[in-house]
Amino acid sequence: MTLQQSRLHNFWRTMIVVLVAILLGWALWWHYMRSPWTRDGRVRVEVVDIAAQISGQVTEVKVQDNQFVRKGDPLFVVDPEDYRLALEQADATVESHRLSMLIAQDNAQRRANVQSNAISAEELQTYKNTYKTAESLYKEAVAARDVAQLNMKRTTIYSPVNGYVVNLHLRVGDYATKGQPKLSVVDSDSFWIAGYFEETRLPRIHEGDRARVKLMGVGPEIEGHVESYARGIGDPNAGIGDSVANVDPIFTWVRLAQRIPVRIVIDKVPDGVKIVAGQTCTIVIEPK
Repeated sequence: MTLQQSRLHNFWRTMIVVLVAILLGWALWWHYMRSPWTRDGRVRVEVVDIAAQISGQVTEVKVQDNQFVRKGDPLFVVDPEDYRLALEQADATVESHRLSMLIAQDNAQRRANVQSNAISAEELQTYKNTYKTAESLYKEAVAARDVAQLNMKRTTIYSPVNGYVVNLHLRVGDYATKGQPKLSVVDSDSFWIAGYFEETRLPRIHEGDRARVKLMGVGPEIEGHVESYARGIGDPNAGIGDSVANVDPIFTWVRLAQRIPVRIVIDKVPDGVKIVAGQTCTIVIEPK
């Protein structure tokens, strides 16, 4: 091979290497800047705040912090003694009004069977009104008894979902106020992934697209798919923010690209992978 041929060979080899480098650089730039992926992903979950529907002192706590509970499992007990006595009183009131109603009904029926010339219409109407009043009082007592029974059942508070008890600070002796949350349960059936994608990538994301989720520090990937994406985010300039997702802006080299929340349904979690609400993750979308 002559020197000129050798130089020509080296030239083309160099050009090929440069061309491959350009193509690889372009592909990397396209993947980084345009393909639908993000490192800004979070594991999300629904949390149920548990509050007693009655007030009273807590006499028993049946769960521990981070314990898994199933729907219908007891969580804690409010002192039932006052509600038991209220139920007994309500039962007695019902029986008293029932007897009064029966007596008034019997009196009204006997007067109705008497010949019309033996009793005045006014007196007959009075007995009928007395019966109706007694009947109303009886129904009112039954309703009060039903409320007392319901309150008695509410002295034991049960989990409304399958999940994990979190941040438990409830202790025996605490006072449970009606409607005030005493503990929280993470709904284990509600885990999902929130991916915050730059708006420039959104045109390549479609509902139903496959999603690969890599949790930080966890090897196997979680499989999922795109369920939906937000149709609105917070905009302080327009006074929008309280009722929609508020996404903190992320500044890039030249121009700000807003991030849009994308909801990803978890299809499969590999064995041994434990997901925790708040974990960060990388998400790669594979368009159809």
